[in-house]
Amino acid sequence: MSLPVRATVTAKVEAVTPKGDEGLLVEFLRVYRSSVQFVVDEIWGLDEAPSWTELHVMFYNRLIRMGFRTHHVSEIYKRAKEVVESTRKNNGSKPVLKKLTARIHTLDYRLDLDKKILRVAILHDKWVELKLEWYSYLNKYLDKTWKPGEILLSYKYGRILVYITFHRDVVFREPQAIMGVDLNFNNITYTIVNLSSNLVSIGVIPFRGLSRALHYRKLAEELQRKHPKNWRFLKWARRTRARWLNKARYILVDSAHRVSKKLVEVAREYNAVIVFEDLEKIRENNNSDRKLSWEKPLWCYRRIQEYTEYKALLEGIKTVYVNPAKTSRKPPNGKKIKFINYRFLQLGEVVTTRDVVASWNIALRGLKRMRGLGVTWSPDSPRNEAVKTRAKRGNPEARTTYSKIFTAIHK
Repeated sequence: MSLPVRATVTAKVEAVTPKGDEGLLVEFLRVYRSSVQFVVDEIWGLDEAPSWTELHVMFYNRLIRMGFRTHHVSEIYKRAKEVVESTRKNNGSKPVLKKLTARIHTLDYRLDLDKKILRVAILHDKWVELKLEWYSYLNKYLDKTWKPGEILLSYKYGRILVYITFHRDVVFREPQAIMGVDLNFNNITYTIVNLSSNLVSIGVIPFRGLSRALHYRKLAEELQRKHPKNWRFLKWARRTRARWLNKARYILVDSAHRVSKKLVEVAREYNAVIVFEDLEKIRENNNSDRKLSWEKPLWCYRRIQEYTEYKALLEGIKTVYVNPAKTSRKPPNGKKIKFINYRFLQLGEVVTTRDVVASWNIALRGLKRMRGLGVTWSPDSPRNEAVKTRAKRGNPEARTTYSKIFTAIHK
């Protein structure tokens, strides 16, 4: 029997202060931010970020005298150390914190999910009461299977936002099939084989999100082409361009959710492990033609993988990543393969698409890993990049080859 894995979700909820304590909360967030900045400034010049014990010796007494509770102080250590380590990893300059956010430990808040009221401890052992504006889709986290964890408080543009984390343990199912998934610009092709390598099912899920998003990106670039020198200084042009690019982003996010939900439904029906390609080398591949290079930046393949991986985890379905090399060229059933054009081929006596062959080979490689050759449940490549729908700056007519693929995060 497989060991349980912890699944975590974050619920974003807007809140108000019915007792008029918004000023106290904002002051707490400002002091919290300045304290994190103080710790960051102190440890930035060190060769290595200090351990938690060293941070405790260096800053505990000073932060306690400012009115913080013990767990506030520990969260300040943790946040400052994370900021320094991540910035150094990316070779950045000394970070300057601007957002009014605070991470709150489970012992520093009281959450009443029945009344939708949150009480948060702030400076000098004072408590602020927040009324949560609940949403119906969050009711699924109110059963006894989900437990609340730490929360994040944020204040921006006069709005109080609360990010509540819920977690539960998930036990993976024992698989009865393997589902190989081939991600393409306009469709998602999947092939299911059983544990004996026999073909079970083949299917195609249309994906129109990319073409729709590219339409709005084209509109944004045409707007820049009409006003190449002064579009940044025209308020209506900036707003119109931002609206189109936001629509493109929303389309990609919604399409990725729809496709990932469908993939998990199919995998649940066949009780199958989902196998994806670990598409790490696309960033370095600059051999594409101009049209393909224009489409690549909005191809949200990592967002689809991330959403599917998470939705599958909640259902107890495993996700595997395999090497995608030559998956569309190698015959999966040992028969002779003959290419007709860039999309169709003849496999034995059957004419099919390269997408089907690729997904079939992906499923077989996933089965091979499942049989004991070093299964990897998550890829080494990053998962937290954001879809960048912004049009090219400057002259949109310049022949620039895109070399980066910007991908998605979980909702």
